[in-house]
Amino acid sequence: MKIAIILPNLCGGGAERLHINLATYWSEQGHIVEFFLMKNQGELLTLVAKEVKILSPNVERIRSFILPIKRYLKNTKPDIVLSAMWPLTSATTLAWFLSSKQGKLFLSEHVILTTSVINELFLPSWLVGLSLKITYPFATGIIAVSHRVKNDLCTLGKFSCNHIKVIYNPVATGTFKNKEFDSIKAENWGIGYNYHILAVGTLKPEKNYKSLIQAFSYIAEENNAKLVILGDGDLRTDLEALIIKLKLEDRVSLFGFVIDPYPWYKSADLFVSSSLWEGFGNVIVEALECGVPVVSTDSGGPSEILKDGVYGKLVPVDDCNTLAVAMNESLQESHNSNFLMDRARDFSISKISKKYLNYFSC
Repeated sequence: MKIAIILPNLCGGGAERLHINLATYWSEQGHIVEFFLMKNQGELLTLVAKEVKILSPNVERIRSFILPIKRYLKNTKPDIVLSAMWPLTSATTLAWFLSSKQGKLFLSEHVILTTSVINELFLPSWLVGLSLKITYPFATGIIAVSHRVKNDLCTLGKFSCNHIKVIYNPVATGTFKNKEFDSIKAENWGIGYNYHILAVGTLKPEKNYKSLIQAFSYIAEENNAKLVILGDGDLRTDLEALIIKLKLEDRVSLFGFVIDPYPWYKSADLFVSSSLWEGFGNVIVEALECGVPVVSTDSGGPSEILKDGVYGKLVPVDDCNTLAVAMNESLQESHNSNFLMDRARDFSISKISKKYLNYFSC
């Protein structure tokens, strides 16, 4: 098949990374895969396989992207069109109509829109719901990355859940298995710490790193622990100020964005996700794949990954006291790494990619 993946860009987000995983696997299976990006930019561009073409009109706004998508579909005539992340999904549907419906159209949603539009986009939920009702029912299929995302879409768009299929994200790569990481711990974390706690994600409000840092401050000294947060974002200055206020300069590091986080996972004693809301939670799977115990807020997708606490501790959202207790308990407990790694295999690239292909063929 010829598969066109339509995204805003390839910046360092979970949705962008998973589509690169899909594109690589499909290309290896003999399919022709192309990215059509609103802007040809992003830290993850270097991860795209050379067999996968990247095209872009380099436009600034989604409304300016509609006609280029239409022309692209008319010219290339893909068998499958996969577009992700509202409002680009609704714009792609319009472009698909204008192209005389070239190929099968699949729309993919990765966030809990009801929460996201209120807290990030500052849009009224009725407006988002109206755009969903107008555009989504015309798609060949709709993919939600978790049941929480699916239920939210059904409520917001007021359409049948039978039209939405849940396919979890393809995260587990297995690429780290033959690498040695023992020598990296001291280099990454410094020396003199008994426990090493990791968080990964963009420094933005939904990740709620203020709560994580506050919770860490309650247990840092007694456990002689260090916290490293991988990621960049607008809240860096605020978080640095909080670290100074709590006198944690020697124990908390905002390390920045890294292309390959696996050396950090493999050298961590605990992974923590403190999100206020999370459509899926790729970083949790990455931690499990490395056998790292997980503490997460019950923020949506994470509860499905951890099977309501079977594979890690779940705590209420935005409760730094309970988060601190769970972190402390997890550091003191023994963990079966193989048990955690087995769970991560449920989200392997090969397994999930095949589920996409099977859905495309329906």
